[in-house]
Amino acid sequence: MSDKKSGFNVNDRSEITIPLRNLIALLIFVGVAITGYFSVTERITFLEHNAGMQKIHVDANSEFRVKWPRGELGALPDDAEQNMRLTHIEKQLEDMKKLFEDE
Repeated sequence: MSDKKSGFNVNDRSEITIPLRNLIALLIFVGVAITGYFSVTERITFLEHNAGMQKIHVDANSEFRVKWPRGELGALPDDAEQNMRLTHIEKQLEDMKKLFEDE
């Protein structure tokens, strides 16, 4: 075996030389990569927020769709007036039936 030293020695005094244009290109690449990362992260956060808001609206609409016809969420003033009129007419009809039956 030979005691030949390898041509690649690394220690605390090792120097690295890089051309200035490569260093600038590397810094620009890092800047673009960081900007891209934060843009993608921001877009994902925005889309997640929109999806959450849509889910809230869909759930509220679904609840409304089920409860409104049952009358669990109240009624419009026109519906209340119409119901009062129908009740009055039903009462009058019952009175007329009683009068007809009595004759």
